[in-house]
Amino acid sequence: MKLSDKDILYQDNHLIAVYKPAGEVTQGPFQEAVRAWIKMESQKPGNVFLEPVHRIDKPVQGIVLFAKTSKALTRMNAQMRDRAIERWYIAGVEGKLQGCGELVHKLRKDPHRSVVADDGRESRLLYKVVSGGWVEIQLITGRYHQIRCQLAEIGHPIIGDAKYGASNMGILQLQHQKMRFKHPTRDEWVEIKCRNKLQSR
Repeated sequence: MKLSDKDILYQDNHLIAVYKPAGEVTQGPFQEAVRAWIKMESQKPGNVFLEPVHRIDKPVQGIVLFAKTSKALTRMNAQMRDRAIERWYIAGVEGKLQGCGELVHKLRKDPHRSVVADDGRESRLLYKVVSGGWVEIQLITGRYHQIRCQLAEIGHPIIGDAKYGASNMGILQLQHQKMRFKHPTRDEWVEIKCRNKLQSR
């Protein structure tokens, strides 16, 4: 794949945030496309350091943040461990989910999916229904398939998510839309946003 300038959501000497389309794996051709874009943009000879700060599932679209230096990666990984990086998603769900609330489940990773289980790890998110019926989700923890599993568990699977009980298979209506964190080398907060590119409901 090949990136264009419009796919770049944020960039400085230490970080780059890129829009990942659905169907691409964070590490693989997508990461190499980001590396190639940096190399072309900066006219940099030799190898380009580039490591993901986080990952989003293959069928999920939206923001992926990469570190461009080892210092940034170390410091951003520490923020991730401390849950200091705030992340919001937007989703289209089946049924009429209303209002707002918190979901808390114990999730265990089984092969290729998550399940609710007594021996699972505590998983928490906040949700709020916003205009147009979209559901905004703020991740508190970051478990495997967490949003998909928790919404399905309360009877509102994400549209297109047949793996978790949606009525039809299609493009997963889940997008990583916003994140906020402390810059790894400057004493300031950074907020990155991506407009809603999901199908209209």
